[in-house]
Amino acid sequence: MDAKDRQIIRALQKDGRMTNQDLAQEVNLSPSPCLRRVRNLEADGVIQGYSAEVDPAAYGLSITVFVRVRLERHNEADVQNFEKRVRLIDEVLECHVMTGAMDYQLRVLVPDLNAYEDFIRTRIHPIGGIASIDTSFVYGTVKKTAVFPPAS
Repeated sequence: MDAKDRQIIRALQKDGRMTNQDLAQEVNLSPSPCLRRVRNLEADGVIQGYSAEVDPAAYGLSITVFVRVRLERHNEADVQNFEKRVRLIDEVLECHVMTGAMDYQLRVLVPDLNAYEDFIRTRIHPIGGIASIDTSFVYGTVKKTAVFPPAS
């Protein structure tokens, strides 16, 4: 990947609906080589897809929660079970393996506090093997972007 590919990626992260003509103009390429680069980035799995950015509250999911989970044991079976089960839970938008005191951090969207309680009781607790759960509710967002910083 070179600097031109990174320019293309950043431009598409800012506006994934831009035409190839507009993209080519923005990154100073002719349309044909630009399209070839985009298709190569897609084929190589660098560009993994395109999506719409939606306001969660307008959609009906007004509460964002960061949930940190620590497992009781770190054997392969318990880790695989937790990760497999979490992948199936719609409310979990992201699940990250962490260093430090907690093993995982989840980003969860729910419509209200009752739904969060239900999420914990009916979706997380039944997984089993969880030593602790720590929850932080988001009450404001200072910055949110899908655009990567420049890389060399």
